[in-house]
Amino acid sequence: MSKLKDQKKIRFALIGCGRIAARHAEHINNLGELKAVCDVVSEKANELGKKYKANIYTDMDVLLEKEKDIDVVSICTPNGLHYSQTIKALRTGHHVLCEKPMSIKVHECGLMIHESERANRRIFVVKQNRFNPPVEAVKQYITEGKLGKIFSVQLNCFWNRNPEYYNLSEWKGTKKLDGGSLYTQFSHFVDLLYYLIGDVKDVAAFTDNYNHKGEIEFEDTGVVALRFYNGAVGTINFTVNSYAKNMEGSLTIFAEKGTIKIGGQYLNELEYQSLEGKNIEGLPPGNPPNQYGKYTGSMSNHEKVYENVIDVLSNGGIIATNGFEGLKTVEIIDKIYVSANSNNNI
Repeated sequence: MSKLKDQKKIRFALIGCGRIAARHAEHINNLGELKAVCDVVSEKANELGKKYKANIYTDMDVLLEKEKDIDVVSICTPNGLHYSQTIKALRTGHHVLCEKPMSIKVHECGLMIHESERANRRIFVVKQNRFNPPVEAVKQYITEGKLGKIFSVQLNCFWNRNPEYYNLSEWKGTKKLDGGSLYTQFSHFVDLLYYLIGDVKDVAAFTDNYNHKGEIEFEDTGVVALRFYNGAVGTINFTVNSYAKNMEGSLTIFAEKGTIKIGGQYLNELEYQSLEGKNIEGLPPGNPPNQYGKYTGSMSNHEKVYENVIDVLSNGGIIATNGFEGLKTVEIIDKIYVSANSNNNI
């Protein structure tokens, strides 16, 4: 943090002023400068803009035309808009920080990367769970070879999303703008499979909608079998039907030199470990989950995301999650949905 205090402030525009945007605005205000906000719903733009004394817009094109000194455009809009809005921002000479998922179509992610290279601008993708203390510790353990060969992995995502969650939104639950439970609820978890274990070669999946018929256009439950390119195998069990509340988000790794489980509700605890070497101890407590009224989301590490953006742009630091890694998450989710669809499910 100290390295960031004395340097020129990075100037941000925030596109989309919904619930997650409030978290972005808070950290932009603390670490950089929030110059402008935009939302097609004027009340949302006005509320956030006035709070942070930022210029207020309801049209992204107008914002990009008038705000000539913006460095980074942060995109916090529905999933299905990320592609087109990222392209607009890149073509007007801005770096982009894009909320998850990068897109809901693999080829769009590729086009976003291509456009960023043409414009010589960066794409940052929000994957804040990588900053959870247990995840950072296990990543280091794996990188140093202390687990040896990884045999298998089990990912469990047991959350609750009630009818109100979908009914109060015009886009959540739609295939066009939401894309699916793996994109909106669980893309962070899929990203950690890629981050910790590696790229996925083969997938077999089954999905269904058991408890949200008439509310969402896709699955509320799925089971997935995976084979990774490094030879490891794995499973994903996911649902938004956990009764009344979120119950678990966990990732368990079985390897040559140990077994370790990152758990809690939000991958914020080391639930158990049996390691050949010294156990991982003394981890700092993680941040609380994002609060959205009657439901909660993933861990709130957005300040670390913004610290990384500023470090990269000001100090030549290493980007935490680049466009290629954002694409890989979308690619794995797409493989899961292709397999599920081929099995004559929804």
